[in-house]
Amino acid sequence: MEDLCLLSATDLIERIKKGKNSSVEVCQSYINRIEKFEKDVKAWAYFDKEYLLERAKHADEYRLSGKPLGPLHGLPVAIKDIISTNDMPTGCGTKIREGIRTKDDAFIINLLLSAGAIIMGKTVTTEFAYFDPGPTTNPHDHNRTPGGSSSGSAAAVAAYMAPLAIGSQTNGSTIRPASYCGVIGFKPSYGLISRKGILKQSHFLDQVGIFSRTIEDMALITKVLIKKDTQDNSTINYSSDDMVEIAKSEPPFDQKFVFFKTSKWKNINKEDQKIIEKFLSKHEAFIKVEENLSYFDDIFNYQKVIHETDMAYSYRDYYKNYKKQMGAKLIEAIERGLNYKSSEYAEALEYRDFIYNDFKEVFHDYHGVLTPASTGVAPEGLKSTGSPEFSTIWTYLGLPSISLPILTGSNNLPLGIQLVGEKLDDSRTLRTANWLIKKIGAKK
Repeated sequence: MEDLCLLSATDLIERIKKGKNSSVEVCQSYINRIEKFEKDVKAWAYFDKEYLLERAKHADEYRLSGKPLGPLHGLPVAIKDIISTNDMPTGCGTKIREGIRTKDDAFIINLLLSAGAIIMGKTVTTEFAYFDPGPTTNPHDHNRTPGGSSSGSAAAVAAYMAPLAIGSQTNGSTIRPASYCGVIGFKPSYGLISRKGILKQSHFLDQVGIFSRTIEDMALITKVLIKKDTQDNSTINYSSDDMVEIAKSEPPFDQKFVFFKTSKWKNINKEDQKIIEKFLSKHEAFIKVEENLSYFDDIFNYQKVIHETDMAYSYRDYYKNYKKQMGAKLIEAIERGLNYKSSEYAEALEYRDFIYNDFKEVFHDYHGVLTPASTGVAPEGLKSTGSPEFSTIWTYLGLPSISLPILTGSNNLPLGIQLVGEKLDDSRTLRTANWLIKKIGAKK
């Protein structure tokens, strides 16, 4: 019998629309897989199979009515447990919020439902989407971290327990777990996707992230999520109507890239460094390497100032009332955030525009910037989620970035390469990613 879980989201949607498979059949396939692998992967914070099947049954009945179908009709989608849903608890990875349900759905939940998607359940996040990990393991090696903070979302897609999953990124919470788990992880440009109804950590850094196994799937769901929201003043008007078509299309000419070895290059484990070097040497015809880039070094401190100051404000009530129930790393970050001067914060925000205006010239010569997506393959142990330092620059600048599963690293584990595109050029960034995958080949 064919395992529907192994098909792409695009294929599943087409099958459902044509009546070749029902939404109930698709959802039941994922239920079977979750029942088989969840005990080891532990990707789910909340999952109710009966409720999922009920939603799928309603989707099938709607299809038979002959009414127009949305672009994600009948497809189950996993949601990080910091995204509000009125019919499921939103725990945010902490016992402080255990069992809490919100009155309203997040803005992106309404977009997904309008597109016909079915919310599968909530995936595990680190505590308040920061560093203290949940129980999720890496599907490729259960003794290694899946990364964080979108731990469960990445692991669920990697283990074929969900065709698509929504996460978030304030530093490296999408790119890093995608690299560790061997899936595609996309953080669109800042301002394209609303954060309303999503746990607020940093107004200037929080961004929605998405996990998939193909670029076409990624374009399909990203297109659905892009819409201006008057209640999130960061969002802008952006036309995504042709995003899928652009993402699938061939560029008019071969792509050229520059690979940045920032000062963090030294932090990659030596074996994975060698693997990346071999990759760069093999493809030197279209990848130029730039080394010793101290140019970006100030960003790491500026990002930290913004991140921790905002977090101290966003989590102030939890810190005041529930400090004893919060993890040590989170408390330390909040307390540092309370002590920054307003001038330091203002300087950190101002520097973003300065560095971007200087840096953006690189896109006149190259179709994208390449960097490592992580400091190597997923580290051993489950007490840490690894370092986000290869995402810090691009999240701070609000640029679209995507981790591509194109390398096999040490211990035969996934090793992502990160592609960074020009701000608000997300459709072409996905097209470039697709070209790169076809050129090099994604690892299964």
